[in-house]
Amino acid sequence: MATDRGAEAAALALIDDVIARARRAGADSADAVLIRAASLSVSQRLGAREDLERAEAEDLGLRVFIGQRQAIVSSSDTSAATRDGLVERAVAMARNALEDRFAGLAEPSLLATQLADLDLYDAREPEAGALFDMAAASEDAARAVPGITNSEGASASWGRSTVALAASNGFAGAYTSSRFGVSASVVAGEGTGMERDYAYASAHHLGDLESAAAVGRRAGERAVKRLGPRKVATARVPVVFDPRVANGLFRHLAGAITGPAVARGTSFLKDRLDKPVFAPGVEVIDDPHRRRGLMSRPCDGEGVRNERRAIIEDGRLTSWLLDTASARQLGLRSTGHASRGTSSPPSPAPTNLYCAPGTDTPEALMADIASGLYVTELIGFGVNSVTGDYSRGAAGFWIEHGRIAYPVSELTIAGNLKDMFAALVPANDLEFRHGVDAPTVRIDGMTVAGT
Repeated sequence: MATDRGAEAAALALIDDVIARARRAGADSADAVLIRAASLSVSQRLGAREDLERAEAEDLGLRVFIGQRQAIVSSSDTSAATRDGLVERAVAMARNALEDRFAGLAEPSLLATQLADLDLYDAREPEAGALFDMAAASEDAARAVPGITNSEGASASWGRSTVALAASNGFAGAYTSSRFGVSASVVAGEGTGMERDYAYASAHHLGDLESAAAVGRRAGERAVKRLGPRKVATARVPVVFDPRVANGLFRHLAGAITGPAVARGTSFLKDRLDKPVFAPGVEVIDDPHRRRGLMSRPCDGEGVRNERRAIIEDGRLTSWLLDTASARQLGLRSTGHASRGTSSPPSPAPTNLYCAPGTDTPEALMADIASGLYVTELIGFGVNSVTGDYSRGAAGFWIEHGRIAYPVSELTIAGNLKDMFAALVPANDLEFRHGVDAPTVRIDGMTVAGT
């Protein structure tokens, strides 16, 4: 399990110095985060190389408190000569800020004392030529699918980042992660009958990355399957969500159970804690310590220890997603979900959030559907977070007699997330691809608006 102890130690030494300067300048308490990142990406189209981009960045964020007043400053210049000026600005801003009775660092009793090694770092840094080879393999495989007539391009990428966080409450920790990715987007058909689709994959370790050829082939096959879409009449039918769009339903769940939304009363689930939200048997898990998980992290953005939680257990909502400030506002304790950048306060967010798989295959899940919709693409954003009303443009395939029959497009699907969650049935095909993941899911009783 590779790591970059030297880079992590240097980052912690820098932010420890910034915090010490802030305390000497008059801050009652302070925390700081430093993010050092490097990335390399390439793209090609129709067999010709197009873009090659490399970026390296360093960003420092300092948060200071004077009583219940706080201020945040950030800078991409981390040299010793600029740190005093950065600290002076932060302290001056805090003295003039409004009081916030919920502001402050996390309680020391909640801090992580050891950071788990989640194996997020692959020390291999690919050459640009190797990435171009991956992009070429992806596009070539996509264009080799019969029916593909054009390409929007393929890309491959690598990145590395070190995140260090320290605070005057005693927390100090850092970790390094890497990311590899490959994608392709192609067009099938001719003239007004053209259809496009895409595929991509990403992983912390190169050895875990789906092969570039497999990604490209999936993109090509998806595009060809969409040729010749039909329109359907408006109806109230079962809707089956493909995994690559089903995960969006659980992003809506995460947004509805974050502390700030609940505290403001702007969530359609604000009164559902410890009550049924999904059908019995449904589980939704948030697991920040999943080994090599795309959104894994050894602690939260305030240094609070985090852990695997069943956010939904047997259909019941068991927990909000809380950072320190929203927890205090609700009279609760942080759940270890604080996320942060360098220029804004922490706010709660999920980690590796997923719907646990059910028992039926996707085919069995559809077997009794006489007429329904299988959704592979959602368009636009028509979700009301206060009421739960849901309306999205959609495309996919029509289901007849339990089987996918033909492609359809120019549809709108509508419902209310409270009703949709209650009716949701998961299949058994969960794969971890995105960080927020779901298997195929079926929801009965949705309105599909067509011609």
